[in-house]
Amino acid sequence: MRIAVYPGSFDPVTLGHLDIIIRASRLFDKLYVAVLSNSNKRERYFSWHERVEMLQEATADLPKVHCESFQGLAVEYARSRKAQAIVRGLRAVSDFEYELKLAEANRHLAPEIETVFLMTSHQYSFISSSIVREVAQLGGNIDGWVPRNVAERIAQKYGPRREE
Repeated sequence: MRIAVYPGSFDPVTLGHLDIIIRASRLFDKLYVAVLSNSNKRERYFSWHERVEMLQEATADLPKVHCESFQGLAVEYARSRKAQAIVRGLRAVSDFEYELKLAEANRHLAPEIETVFLMTSHQYSFISSSIVREVAQLGGNIDGWVPRNVAERIAQKYGPRREE
């Protein structure tokens, strides 16, 4: 069985993340989408519980996808799930340097686990969780950037978007 892990903060999950999840689920028999719940990171907008729930709702129709949280190193989590690969999404060239360093560090820590890079589809290449949060906080339209269930959660936190 081919198993992969797609780790991240997903704060919140975007359609770019979902694009990677859908495509990775076609490549692997089982895909664990793993929300990092380490407490030593910056303040998160959604709790790790909320992020896991939003991912579960957004991927409910993908039977190969399992959403949960983890703490610690992604490679240790991948080992605990008997994964052969860690999936990472790339939006632009600017992501590549960071992701390359991370992949090399992971290879050093767990040489038996490969890192698989998937390019985000072009229509999502500019979307990031931080941009979604900023635009939503300022009352902007985030339709087409996040799954519907996530947009509803964001509206609950930030209030309805402003109409022009």
